[in-house]
Amino acid sequence: MKRLHLHVAVEDLGQSIRFYETLFGAPPSVLKPDYAKWMLEDPRVNLAISQRGGVSFGVDHVGVQTDTSEELAELSARLKAAGATTFDEAGANCCYARSDKTWVADPSGLKWETFHTFGEITTYGEDVGPDLNAAPAASACCGAPAAEPAPAKSCGCAAA
Repeated sequence: MKRLHLHVAVEDLGQSIRFYETLFGAPPSVLKPDYAKWMLEDPRVNLAISQRGGVSFGVDHVGVQTDTSEELAELSARLKAAGATTFDEAGANCCYARSDKTWVADPSGLKWETFHTFGEITTYGEDVGPDLNAAPAASACCGAPAAEPAPAKSCGCAAA
């Protein structure tokens, strides 16, 4: 089963945590000094908020979290079959989690992350996904392998 993911960069983490606790009637399931996450069943959503310097406030990215790597492969294959330019990220370390991901931008440029999380890490992490408006060499298109390996990324975060 899949779960909608939304990551929001916030100005004041404490104030935002109080707001979302009130909205959802539940405390975050993950709470760190710069990050909070709710894994809710009603609505079925993975909402993450973070307060990190140099990041614009508001929606950072949206996504779909899968329960299995097979579901992730299916979503990734559908995007590639539709001709979308995607960026696959195996073993990404971001948002206190380890995940495999496929990134894509919608026609308006909104970043979407499809991902399967399979572990936790003790730091925020370094991977954030690609600049989806960058040169095609950093992405795979229509299922073809990328021309070159993608460069290392720094986190502003994405994931899970």
